[in-house]
Amino acid sequence: MAQADEVERPDEEPEGGPVKTFLEHLEDLRWVLIKSIVALGVGMLVCLIAGNYVVRILKWPLDRAKVSYEGTNQVVTVFFGTNKLGVFHLTAEQEALANLGSNRFVAITLTPLVLGTNTVLGWRLNPDPDAAERARKLQVDLINLKPIGGFVVAFQVAFYGGLVLAGPFIFYIVAAFVFPALKRIERKYVGRGIVIGSGLFLTGVAFCYFVLMPLALVASQKYSHWLGFSAYQWNAEDYISFVCKFMLGMGIGFELPVVILVLVKIGVLNYSILSKGRRYMIVINLFLGAVLTTPEVLTQVMMFIPLQLLYEISVWIAWYWERRDKKRLAAAAARA
Repeated sequence: MAQADEVERPDEEPEGGPVKTFLEHLEDLRWVLIKSIVALGVGMLVCLIAGNYVVRILKWPLDRAKVSYEGTNQVVTVFFGTNKLGVFHLTAEQEALANLGSNRFVAITLTPLVLGTNTVLGWRLNPDPDAAERARKLQVDLINLKPIGGFVVAFQVAFYGGLVLAGPFIFYIVAAFVFPALKRIERKYVGRGIVIGSGLFLTGVAFCYFVLMPLALVASQKYSHWLGFSAYQWNAEDYISFVCKFMLGMGIGFELPVVILVLVKIGVLNYSILSKGRRYMIVINLFLGAVLTTPEVLTQVMMFIPLQLLYEISVWIAWYWERRDKKRLAAAAARA
């Protein structure tokens, strides 16, 4: 019995991994950096080779962004052959004069007509239903304004794409370095946190990519128009940087509950601290919404709401864990 009592349970392991000297830890850290850089380099090389496909992925929110027009007047998209000349929001007088039918979104094609010895431009309704729908999409062209702009964009695409591809491998490399220094119970909670955090990170990126990003891009153009600037051409370098940082910021923000709950499990935080810190988190989340999104209020609120909701869920889980542990201690004391 004495020998059995001396055997520690896995979760009660008092120490971490094997004790190493400072130089041995430094050598391990060096290999962590080397492996991480190699993984990032391989990911960047893959994204550099497939740069055109990565750019298409990053342009998807721009292609799917929908523009809303005030009032009920018709919106006409004008084509000359296969070239789009522009989108025009008609006034009531222009709408009555043109007599383009009852559909609000209409596409017309300019066609040369010969009248005697004169050649004039006439127009006809474009039968392609997708042509009229283009008026609802954000009208922005991505351009490079510098001779090396294409190379800079390619490097940005390779870096951010390589970071996404190499992320799981870098996490594994860093975890293999950190985990031996943790107790088994700490390794268990940190391991669970990494798995759940990865899912929340992808959820945050997806929410930003499919929902928040198209709204933010439309708001950005509208804000420029409100200030009196044209916003039909954007620098490709700035667009790629904005989209990638926005998605990464949203993904990291969605991982906040995992960090909080892991700290609760290892005893750094508790329900009382989290409850008192609610007012500060409201300010922090509003600040993140203002910094990571466009100046338009709707996108800021749409980012603030899920971040604050995730924090409230973390506070509730911390309260539940604390209440459950108190009941267990009370039951153990009663049995004793």
